[in-house]
Amino acid sequence: MPHLVVSISGHGFGHVAQTAPILNLLHERMPELRLTVRTAVPLAHLRSRILAPFEHLHSQGDFGMAMSSALDVRIEESRATYRAFHANWDERVAEEARLLRELGADVVFSNVGYLPLAAAQRAGIPNAALCSLNWSDIYRHYCSDKSGSVRSNPSTSSGRTDDERIAAQILACYANADAFLRATPGMAMNDLPNLVPVAPIAAVGDNRRDELERHLRLSKEEKLVLVSLGGITSRLPIERWPRIDGVRWLVQSSWQVDHPDAIALESLPLSFGDLLASCDALLCKPGYGSFVEAASSGVPVLYVNRADWPESPALVEWLQLQGTCREVSRDALENGDLAGGLESLWRMPQTEPVKPGGAAQVADWLMQRLAR
Repeated sequence: MPHLVVSISGHGFGHVAQTAPILNLLHERMPELRLTVRTAVPLAHLRSRILAPFEHLHSQGDFGMAMSSALDVRIEESRATYRAFHANWDERVAEEARLLRELGADVVFSNVGYLPLAAAQRAGIPNAALCSLNWSDIYRHYCSDKSGSVRSNPSTSSGRTDDERIAAQILACYANADAFLRATPGMAMNDLPNLVPVAPIAAVGDNRRDELERHLRLSKEEKLVLVSLGGITSRLPIERWPRIDGVRWLVQSSWQVDHPDAIALESLPLSFGDLLASCDALLCKPGYGSFVEAASSGVPVLYVNRADWPESPALVEWLQLQGTCREVSRDALENGDLAGGLESLWRMPQTEPVKPGGAAQVADWLMQRLAR
């Protein structure tokens, strides 16, 4: 029975959104496949997305970036954590390689932690990365300017050396993998010689609007807007938002929102994917899972941009071409000044839903390696 060891980044839920459809498809095609999922993502969320049976191991396979909110990066804290992580890099890779050998991994598949890739390469295990971004490009963006010098305290020569050394180590992990399967939409990643672009990846829910209207006793004129900031711990001050006639907000219960038009997602008898497909709009930040799942469900998107996040331009450009969307300011999001943006969004011509074929492409690639 082949054993696929999967590492999934805990930096937001978009990494799970990209990986889960592939694992579900692999299980359909190879029901004997043994799956081990290593991640810091809460198990409940994994179970809600990965329908295939899997063994779960808690693991911090990558760090991502420290965030003060779903929109804001803590640059200096991130830099310090990376330096600590890479201080004993060779020992860390050796220990990870030992663990992979003990697990009996036949293939290592990472979205998009680089330590598991480095360890698989040292252990001689086939390995591949999948994502719409990579941490080398993200790290360089925040910790170095275009000339390679450190953004903060540029006069410290050791800082420049450390930052460039860390970025190069991360890049080598990706470049030495058997492939970096870049999901569409995604960053350019021009430094990777093993780049394999694949089509959009999404789990598409069913439109169950009639059931939802009956459950909530909604009229046909009322609008449902799903509010989602992804997996980064953050919340919006919805309790301070003004009421918008005919609009109801679907929000996660952990926000504990006290607003007459707010409905807790978890109180509804539908999965997140079915809720998204049944809504009139998605309110979110640019994120792979949010954008691609909405476009694949034919749901228009109202988003607040993350101008400094280097993945955002590729996501926004793609959604503007493939879906229906409109940007709102961060102030408008914080204050709930969204009536005009929503009305404008709903007046826009609706596009045909995207047909995501990337999961099948990646499953084909992995099956070829697992069959060897």
